Amino acid sequence: MNKTRIFSILTALIALGLAGYLVYSIKSEIDNQKKIKVVEKAVIERLKLIRDAEKAYQSVYGEYTDNWDTLINFIEHGQYPITRRTEHVIELDYGADSSYVVIDTIDIVPVKDFIFYKRHEVYATTNGTFGEYFVQEGDYVVKGSKIYSMTSDITGKKTNQLAKNTGRVTNLKPKKEGDRVHEGELLFIQVEELYDPNIDIAQLPYIPYTDPPVKFDIYADKIERNHLTVNVIEVRDVAPINPMRSEDNEANNKKPLRFGSRTEVTTAGNWE
Repeated sequence: MNKTRIFSILTALIALGLAGYLVYSIKSEIDNQKKIKVVEKAVIERLKLIRDAEKAYQSVYGEYTDNWDTLINFIEHGQYPITRRTEHVIELDYGADSSYVVIDTIDIVPVKDFIFYKRHEVYATTNGTFGEYFVQEGDYVVKGSKIYSMTSDITGKKTNQLAKNTGRVTNLKPKKEGDRVHEGELLFIQVEELYDPNIDIAQLPYIPYTDPPVKFDIYADKIERNHLTVNVIEVRDVAPINPMRSEDNEANNKKPLRFGSRTEVTTAGNWE
């Protein structure tokens, strides 16, 4: 075997090695980016849940908490009042109007139900005659689906009403074809699941996919703003999987994932 042939073989082997390394490097980077997306999605979902829990806590107690055990206990065992705000207008003798607001507690529900589920009331859109339901009790209905039909007194036309929200049908009111319905009459409720109800609440403080487990940094306090005392909350990921996320970044959306602020009255997340 001459030197030229040996050189050609070695060159081919080196080229194959470099090509294999390049393919491996590209695949590794693609896999890493996919992993970052999966982990950050889980972190964002956890931050959203913590945020909703903190907002509920603040609504009940007038402040946020930086104690994980307190927050977990609140979610697991707390009660949340459902209120209705009604504005009343009074016509005064001299022609002017005065108004006052009454806030009534219409229900008290477990905090977990309030945080994990959202109720969407479905009302009759106008006065008219009921046609038929296109849903049954327990059906899971997506936004844009047909839910019921009715004939409007105003137009005289029969129309199919579409769901404005997504959720499972509950409290379906019995109606049959020809029944009178009135604008604002409750027909049923859709319950939308916002978070996995089977989640282990005890794991709430921990950043997903960290091994060993690492807790989110949580900060809650009161600060002065415009001569007023206001509540602030910040919860952030202290172990970001994305090496590009750093506290040194000037852009907030490039910093480690978080919501809230220690110096501003906000609960916005930097992924939004």
